[in-house]
Amino acid sequence: MKFKRTIREELAINITPLIDVVFLLLIFFMVTTTFNRETRLLVNLPEANAELVESQPSQIEIIVARDGSYSINGRALVNTRLETLVQGLEIESGGDRSLPILLVADAESTHQSVVTAMDAIGQSGFTRLNIATQRSEDTGTISANPL
Repeated sequence: MKFKRTIREELAINITPLIDVVFLLLIFFMVTTTFNRETRLLVNLPEANAELVESQPSQIEIIVARDGSYSINGRALVNTRLETLVQGLEIESGGDRSLPILLVADAESTHQSVVTAMDAIGQSGFTRLNIATQRSEDTGTISANPL
């Protein structure tokens, strides 16, 4: 008895569409990736149980009031704009970017006001930032922790 032999085609996987998809994904990720170099300001958060630190005579003190207004070394700024704060820091520092900055914020001040002050400090080129806190058992003292 003679059986009819079936001719089998060789199975092959066509990978051309797969390669097209991989190249499209590669192009998509290359186009959507941004290569911005952002400046960063390192911040170490203060501890409330820190020891009392003597204030340094040559430092700049920025006070953020409850209403969001700023004062630099006891002098109030005319408005709360970032540019005004940067200009005030430039005047107070006299161009010396190595001076430490002490940032004192009222507990009732907005978070945005404090972030704006920190942004102005970073844009001005200062690298030494201290944040003042009040100790819980001793409300009259302020301690500053360096960043």
